[in-house]
Amino acid sequence: MVDGSKVLYFEQAFWRTPHKPFRQRFFMVKPCAKELKCDVEVSTYAIRDAEEYKNFCDRPRDQRPQPEEVIGDIAEHLTTIHLKRCERGKRCLYEGSTPADGFPNSWNGATYCTSELAVLKNNEIHAWDRGFDDDGNQVWGVKGGPYEFKPAPSSSFNDVLNPLSFASQPLGKRIEGSFVLQE
Repeated sequence: MVDGSKVLYFEQAFWRTPHKPFRQRFFMVKPCAKELKCDVEVSTYAIRDAEEYKNFCDRPRDQRPQPEEVIGDIAEHLTTIHLKRCERGKRCLYEGSTPADGFPNSWNGATYCTSELAVLKNNEIHAWDRGFDDDGNQVWGVKGGPYEFKPAPSSSFNDVLNPLSFASQPLGKRIEGSFVLQE
């Protein structure tokens, strides 16, 4: 993006049906403004034509929407999470959450939603999204803890999808390919 933000495509699917995502989003990632007292800002956006992005990472680069197309497909702003670097000795690299009062949300009787996010040193991403009604009752989302996204082993997909195999990568290297949601 013009402001230096990176746009990541995020797709959630169950490990039994990785080719059928139930949620697709864009994450816009950029350094936090100094006055926010955080390290990384992650804003989540809906996608105008989500079907066009389905299984994005499992397609050859020439069959994916191009960067100039992606900019036009960024739709409604959903949430923003401010991440801080984790303290030395923790298993995470970054962690953070939405403000306590969350963001407006009307799905399944909710009036607001909250999100927590952690990026771990072992390339896992833990995400915990929940929706609440006016009385503070949780009306959607997992109650017991976050979803845990782990790099997909090549054996978790059939040969048609041709997944990328993840080798151990040093910190700071780019992670690309599919992740599997552990139930």
